[in-house]
Amino acid sequence: MDYKISLKEKVGYGLGDAASSMFWKIFSMYLMFFYTDVFGIAPAVVGTMFLITRIWDSCFDPLVGIIADRTKSRWGKFRPYLLWTAIPFAIIGVLTFYTPDFDAKGKIIYAYVTYSLMMMIYSIINVPYASLLGVMSGDRKERTTLSSYRMVFAFGGSLLALWLIEPLVTHFGGSLNSKTGWLYTIIVFGIITTIFFWTCFFLTKERVLPINDEKPNLKEDLNDLLKNRPWWILLGAGIGALVFNSIRDGAAVYYFKYYVSSTVSYSFNILGENFAMTPTTLYLVLGQAANIIGVIIATPIANKIGKKKTFFGAMALASVLSVLFYYLGKENIVLIMVFQVLISICAGCIFPLIWSMYADSADYSEWKQGRRATGLIFSASSMSQKFGWTIGGAATGWLLGYFGFQANVVQSLTAQNGILLMLSILPAIAAALSVLFILFYPLSEEKLQTIEDELNAKRNLNK
Repeated sequence: MDYKISLKEKVGYGLGDAASSMFWKIFSMYLMFFYTDVFGIAPAVVGTMFLITRIWDSCFDPLVGIIADRTKSRWGKFRPYLLWTAIPFAIIGVLTFYTPDFDAKGKIIYAYVTYSLMMMIYSIINVPYASLLGVMSGDRKERTTLSSYRMVFAFGGSLLALWLIEPLVTHFGGSLNSKTGWLYTIIVFGIITTIFFWTCFFLTKERVLPINDEKPNLKEDLNDLLKNRPWWILLGAGIGALVFNSIRDGAAVYYFKYYVSSTVSYSFNILGENFAMTPTTLYLVLGQAANIIGVIIATPIANKIGKKKTFFGAMALASVLSVLFYYLGKENIVLIMVFQVLISICAGCIFPLIWSMYADSADYSEWKQGRRATGLIFSASSMSQKFGWTIGGAATGWLLGYFGFQANVVQSLTAQNGILLMLSILPAIAAALSVLFILFYPLSEEKLQTIEDELNAKRNLNK
């Protein structure tokens, strides 16, 4: 069976994650800041909200996967969700950054409701999108390439968002604390994400069919997942990697505003309008650009030495560099940016690998059990990713509260050092845990080739 994917389809698939990643990165980098410094909610309250809503959302992911596995339409199982959910995704995203004039209790309730809805709609569109990777091609190397395209566009979308977010908010509202500026900016991004999701829908195709036509059985699907040892190991490694990224991401804005306290800005022009780029924006943009470099180099390195060794090396190096980051002086902006680039290259390497490895674990389950539940495996994988993000996001709020952070005032030395730890030592520990898990991953390249050959033989036999 020919599983080769055209360049147009790879680009189309990538645009789907470009859309998702715009909002994901805005949430990761700015939502805590938005709630504390713009909407006026205490950081510890936000941290608890992140924990509660994201745990619920993480549990919601498998439900979406189960429903997607049982979806039947002329467009396939997973693609229809890109068409149906794009507009609600944009609308609820805008409502999340709307700031009604409520009292303190009303603000917290509004934040809980809108953020919970946003995470649920994110699952409804993103779980089928991620699952689509498992049915576009049955060739493991083609899937790694496809996953790399996905990650390049994901980080490209994030790069675009981080490059424009502060300039647009300031342009529309006059400052980064402007409620109007945030609202209009998210409307712009909502329009972009809708266009990207629809383009992904029209340019992609589902090809891989199960080796048998048995009616899906939820009990057996869950039992197969529980027996899937490679998936469990990836779950641990993925959680560690997401905690690593989410703590660094969540603390970055605070690091520059309250620790570095640099007033330097860099100007650029778009359509005759002048925009200022702060050190924070430069740091975040460089990180996303470096992530793209990591994604690009991940595939050739993995094809040469294997996915497991590439993942191990990237996260181990990220851990070491994060420890060294702690010793950089706040006045040394150049070195701060250099280390951001190096760490982000390492972080970028692992994301195309881990999603390709999840697809491999779906093949492993079908090879071992004779049944395929792609949506459940990818939704459970998405759940683990969100759980890591949940831990990191909640920890960011709690740690800020623990270190004595107060919004919009000069921070104590304890708070400043705590923010520095959140950019260095604490994420380094999470990266080291990810490395420890991936050591036990059992699917070698030789084993995967055997699984691929046997599954393709069965599919050809059943044609």
